[in-house]
Amino acid sequence: MTARIPPLASPYPPEVAPVLRRMMPPGEEPIGLFRTYARNVRLTEALHAWGTYQLSRQLSLGLRDREIVIDRTCALCGCEYEWSVHIARFAPRAGLTTAQVGSLTHGTSTDACWTADRDRLLIEATDALHTHQDIDDALWERLAAEFSPEQLLDLLMLCGWYHAISFTARATRLPLEPGAPQFGDVAPPARRTP
Repeated sequence: MTARIPPLASPYPPEVAPVLRRMMPPGEEPIGLFRTYARNVRLTEALHAWGTYQLSRQLSLGLRDREIVIDRTCALCGCEYEWSVHIARFAPRAGLTTAQVGSLTHGTSTDACWTADRDRLLIEATDALHTHQDIDDALWERLAAEFSPEQLLDLLMLCGWYHAISFTARATRLPLEPGAPQFGDVAPPARRTP
């Protein structure tokens, strides 16, 4: 697959290099998505500010909650690129098991690997937003019993943000990072028995 908008390659233009440096941990090369956005430096600076919030401790959702929403959103959008970045970098830190990663990719909130109501609610909310661009009253009531208004707003924006990232990565035909996991690398989940 050839990228429709090829990511910038090093050496980076002087106005871009410092922005890309801020987007990655020290000593790590910027990923292809960031180098693609860097073709529009003003956009990259704005995205960096928002992305920093979404992946920081300022977000009212914890790491596990955040990664469930991101991984599920990217899988539903068919965005193997961003899904793989998050699976490789964050899934282990978020305590997501192999079965849970398989479920987020190929399954549902009713899969046997989900034992916490909170996890199932996040998947259901993400599915509803993706499928209906809304959350019905019954699901909203269940969410509001578990999450604060601040957390609900973060959940809604996080899901929307990763739709936008998925659109960019897919439409630009961004190739996977070297050695990145793929959807086919994770098995479909075991179904819950009645």
